[in-house]
Amino acid sequence: MTEKTFRNKIYWFTFLFSVLVIWVHSYNAVLFLGNTGAAASLVRLERFFGDKIAQIAVPGFFMISSYLFFRGYKPEILMRKWNSRIRSVLVPYIVWNSLYYFGYVIGSRLPCISDVIGKGKIPFGLLETVDAILNYTYNYVFWYLYQLILLILLAPLIYLAVKRVWPGIVFLAILLTGVYLGIDLPFLNLDALFYYSFAAFAAVHEKAVVEGVWSRKRLIAGLVLLAAGCISLRTDLPGSSLGETASVTVVYRLLVPVGLWLMVPEERLFEARDFMKNNFFLYAVHFALVRLINKTGALLLPPVPVLAFLLFFLMPLFAVVISWLASRLIRRFAPAVWRLLNGGR
Repeated sequence: MTEKTFRNKIYWFTFLFSVLVIWVHSYNAVLFLGNTGAAASLVRLERFFGDKIAQIAVPGFFMISSYLFFRGYKPEILMRKWNSRIRSVLVPYIVWNSLYYFGYVIGSRLPCISDVIGKGKIPFGLLETVDAILNYTYNYVFWYLYQLILLILLAPLIYLAVKRVWPGIVFLAILLTGVYLGIDLPFLNLDALFYYSFAAFAAVHEKAVVEGVWSRKRLIAGLVLLAAGCISLRTDLPGSSLGETASVTVVYRLLVPVGLWLMVPEERLFEARDFMKNNFFLYAVHFALVRLINKTGALLLPPVPVLAFLLFFLMPLFAVVISWLASRLIRRFAPAVWRLLNGGR
């Protein structure tokens, strides 16, 4: 596929994953209905969307980020890649974590807002500020960006591990085995390292497959991977149930996004609209929007399961529209602030 077509497909998939991530954080059954039987039934329905379907989003983000980093990668351009990610990843990580922390500090001291926040009075001080910025203490969804920063720092080592085909395959197998065995790494999630390394391997060795023109063969291959991913969830592996569950879940969350990428005909995708390119800003603000909308809905709407589910189901629409309108205002009246918030995107 052409470069323009490839970039457009990336926009489509990042938008899809952004919408799915919103579902992950939109559970509202107990908030609306309390600890009741009706809430339990609604929880199962929401979990189907938020866990079984939407949880493919973050692995998809890891793989897209990795593929773009290692696409055309050579050791001599490492510093250029790192400098680019300082602007697009590290700076927004610091800015947004700071904004969330100070927002919580101020909001927790305002009577009309503190009840919505529900965290009591947030402590303010130097150590608390540093902790909030470095460890995303009040911006929970930025755990992904924290992991991504670590993976970007490890990029030279990951490249060494995957630059040759068979050693790369062995490396990926070792990582997946580590997930199965329940091995924990300090600071870094092993499944995140696996997704990132898988996409790095694809960027180095399988560019023709990833960026090939859509065909019936690709459609069939994608369907096979999609089916294999779904079947993997039912696979009964030997060993501890914890390791078994983790490993088959990782396989599912790997195969489904890859299968979808192969299945979708890029030429059928119209050019991504402006609101579909707003994904980082949407990711940064969606958690606060979701909490505000859900708590407001629970306060104003009757405790009816259908209304709670409709609010859950339509939450991506609300978040996309509100974040897009907010981004247009910031871009128009404070373009420098926008570049800072959005990492220069």
